[in-house]
Amino acid sequence: MKKYVAVKTKFWIGHAVAALWTTFSIIVSLPWVFELSKIVSLPVSVLIIAGISYLPGYINAFMVVSLLLDRQPSFKVSEPEIPITIVIACHNEERNIASTLKYIKQQDYSGIIKTIVVDNNSNDETGKIAMEAAERLSLPVQVLRESKLGKNHALNKALKYVDTKYVITLDADTLLHKSAVRYLVSRKESAPGEVCAVAGAVLVRNSRQNFIARIQEWDYFLGIASIKRLQGLYQGTLVAQGAFSLYETRVIKELGGWPDAIGE
Repeated sequence: MKKYVAVKTKFWIGHAVAALWTTFSIIVSLPWVFELSKIVSLPVSVLIIAGISYLPGYINAFMVVSLLLDRQPSFKVSEPEIPITIVIACHNEERNIASTLKYIKQQDYSGIIKTIVVDNNSNDETGKIAMEAAERLSLPVQVLRESKLGKNHALNKALKYVDTKYVITLDADTLLHKSAVRYLVSRKESAPGEVCAVAGAVLVRNSRQNFIARIQEWDYFLGIASIKRLQGLYQGTLVAQGAFSLYETRVIKELGGWPDAIGE
C-alpha cells in the first residue's frame, strides 16, 4: 500500500530542496559574482546573477521536486454514464466544425452526449455546415444562433438549454481523442465534492508544420504538463481553458454564466 503524502508536506519538501539547490548555486557562483563586481558594483552583480540564476533555479527546483512527488490517484469511476452536454461556440468556423463534430461522434463515452453548437454571428456557412454534419453523422446536435458577438454571449445562450449535470466547453477547432470525454468525466466523478471544474489537456495537432507550431507545442507542454499540473497539486488552478474543460452546470448558472472578460 502506497503511503499518502499530504499536500502541505509536499509543499514544504519542495521548498526545502529548492532552498538547498539555491544555496549550492550561490556557493558555486561566488567567483562569478566577484568577477562581475569588478565591472559593476557588488550589489548590482548580486542582483544580476540572482535574476538570471538564483531565482529561476529556485522556481525550477521547486517545480521539479513537486512534480516528482505528485501521484495522480486512479479513477474511482472509470466508465461514467452520466449524461453530459458539449457546447461549441463558433464564429466563422465553417472549415472546422464538421471535423469537430466527427470526433465527438467517435467518443467511447458510455453515457448520453448532447451537443449544442452556437453560431456566434458568423458571416459564413458555419451553422448550415454544422446541421449538415450532424445529420450525416446521426449526431444529436442543437444549433443556435447568437447575434451578440463574444464567446461569453454564445456560451451563455447555450447555457439556457443545458439540462445535464455537467457541461463541457469545446472550441470549434478542437479535435477530441476518442476517450477524452470519458477521461474528463471520470476525473470529475472521482474528485472531491468541492471540485467544480476539470480542465482537459490540449495539444498541438500540426506541431511539425512550421517553426511557430513547434514553439506552440512546447508552450502547451509546459503550460499543461508542468505549470497547470503544479497548480492542481497545490489546489490553486487558475484557469480551466475554454478549448476543452468540464464544469458543474449548477455552479456556472449560480455564478450567472460566463463573464465578458479577457482570457478564458
